[in-house]
Amino acid sequence: MKPLDEMLKKDLSGIKMIVFDVDGVLVPRGTKIKQSGSITTLETKIIADKQIEQIKELSERGFLINISSGRGLYMLQEMFRGILPFVSLTYENGSATWYQGKIYQHVNSFKYLKNVFPKLKEITKENKDVKGFEPKEFIITIHCQKQVKEIEDIVKKEKGLTTIWNGEAYDIQIDKDQTKAVGLQHVMEIFKLKKKNVMAIGDNYNDAEMLQESGLPISADKDRVGGKFYVPLEGEFLPADLLMQKILFLKRNVVQLKCDRI
Repeated sequence: MKPLDEMLKKDLSGIKMIVFDVDGVLVPRGTKIKQSGSITTLETKIIADKQIEQIKELSERGFLINISSGRGLYMLQEMFRGILPFVSLTYENGSATWYQGKIYQHVNSFKYLKNVFPKLKEITKENKDVKGFEPKEFIITIHCQKQVKEIEDIVKKEKGLTTIWNGEAYDIQIDKDQTKAVGLQHVMEIFKLKKKNVMAIGDNYNDAEMLQESGLPISADKDRVGGKFYVPLEGEFLPADLLMQKILFLKRNVVQLKCDRI
């Protein structure tokens, strides 16, 4: 992997879409959740004004922007309300995509999850390590203080399901068919793109397959996922901020050079 500083304008050749992971990339990592009986409280993080302007400029320069996350659609719409006209949202680990008010559903997980959900609710209700269930449509997300063996054991008994632990929560979903990589494949079909046309940035284990599915993978945490380039984690800027700074710098310089020649 090369550091982002070594990215050149030729590396952007053919790139038509940029795919961003959310937590740890566009907004800081970590979800504050509290559940008491039937009441669930979630903190909503809002994208910073600077990133809003960067995404708008990328869109104006002809890039398609896709935000790919394990979060649900409602929360993503709240987080990215300021840029909804400029982006598509692929949510719940590739389960569906929202674009310009239209929803493209990529998977139907109902029959897989309908029986396991009450079992998980039952075994977790008295467990102090379980913080709560995040509202989702197509996957089950359980936030925990640490890994909970009982959750893993229940899911192992269910045919076709798998658990993904990301350090703060379990995502329970269809094995192989519900991934960010599969979601990206569907997004490329929607926009009639090829792998070589897509740049993707992610920082966590559930982003690895998505990065491999892109033509230009960018790692936002080189200890967790690989890529052609990596963004350093230290410093005041989020990985998406640094990547957009670099892309816009390269594109602006190209425009300036063309103007100078004229």
